[in-house]
Amino acid sequence: MNWKNKTSMKEIIDIGKRAKKASYELAHLSTFEKDAILNGVAKKMLASVPDLLAENKKDLEQAAEMGLKGAIVDRLMLSKERIEGIAEGLVQIAGLEDPIGEVLEMKKRPNGLMIGKKRVPLGVVGVIYESRPNVTADVGGLCIKTGNVCVLRGGKEAFHSNLAIVSIFREVIEGLGHDPDMIQLVTNTTRESANALMKLNLYLDILIPRGGAGLIQAVVQNSTVPVIETGVGNCHVFVDSSADLDMAKSIVVNAKTHRPGVCNAAESLLIHKDVAEKAIPLIGKALLEARVELRGDEQVCSMLTEAKPATEEDWGTEYLDYIMSVKVVDSLEAAIAHIHTYGSSHSESIVTKDYDNAQYFLDRVDAAAVYVNASTRFTDGFEFGYGAEIGISTQKLHARGPMGLKELTTTKYVIYGNGQIRQ
Repeated sequence: MNWKNKTSMKEIIDIGKRAKKASYELAHLSTFEKDAILNGVAKKMLASVPDLLAENKKDLEQAAEMGLKGAIVDRLMLSKERIEGIAEGLVQIAGLEDPIGEVLEMKKRPNGLMIGKKRVPLGVVGVIYESRPNVTADVGGLCIKTGNVCVLRGGKEAFHSNLAIVSIFREVIEGLGHDPDMIQLVTNTTRESANALMKLNLYLDILIPRGGAGLIQAVVQNSTVPVIETGVGNCHVFVDSSADLDMAKSIVVNAKTHRPGVCNAAESLLIHKDVAEKAIPLIGKALLEARVELRGDEQVCSMLTEAKPATEEDWGTEYLDYIMSVKVVDSLEAAIAHIHTYGSSHSESIVTKDYDNAQYFLDRVDAAAVYVNASTRFTDGFEFGYGAEIGISTQKLHARGPMGLKELTTTKYVIYGNGQIRQ
């Protein structure tokens, strides 16, 4: 596909038309046929590790030229192990129960009509995303399993990796005798192509943005296609007054440093005042040793000379880096109020030995995922047993949290009659 500097809406429309056409075939493939695609892609990915790494190297070199570093490079990077993990996720998706065709209810009306509801695909799913080539495979796998065509528009920083992964999907699909347009990559990575996709409501059934706050809000505010808002993650860990502090240290360090550039990484640490004297030096030292820059309130800065004074902006910032805000709070209620003021309704965790406090936190915190004594890093489709996720929804309509197979379906009514007419 030859792109000019300015995206041609005609070319985007052509992608949409081909996607819609392919959707009528994909929606009616059998579970066996869909699983054959996924297992075939997984097998070909494992056989193509050197090629995928070579394409990824091009992206990493370009990222270095662009001055990108830190967490964004980590999100971009593929390795043999990461490719094997992507392939394993596709095999896991293939092994999951197919939700399409599931009859959710069936009832008989007084007039004899049998009225039921069953799961069907959404149709054509568009995804605009940044940096992470694994998203390409995750979305492709989940969409194939649920009978949805996907139109992908990745960022320029991952162009070669995304193209290589989509090419594998298309080769396998075509090799099995199906329409390769079941998955398409928009090869223009300019802002104009994203804007064009946002106006493609004639062909796209849903649009999902995955990336930073700026991307997500641009799609939410400008799209004429229905949008599922995903994952800006200003996630918190609250260390309660009864917390096991060694456990708290382990959870906080993991939640912040395991992969700081992802949306389920913790960005803010809240510490109950009753344990602050012990918790701040213990947990703070561990974070500093892990190269985390701390931005704290007055008490934190007085106890940790390496900490920088936090600003109001820090409490609401998703750093996606080795930076964490730290605040001492007076009570469980104050911690929850802080979370509701500055959080993004993604993932929140409490470390506590108090059952009542744990239940209060679970009940009162308004977020897609709420944890007791565990790292926020588990908010992930693979960890939840979905094989992967198409995104982590922080909204409340249709889907919330990691979006697996069922979240990529809608329903339709099916009605059986024997000649009924309405009087």
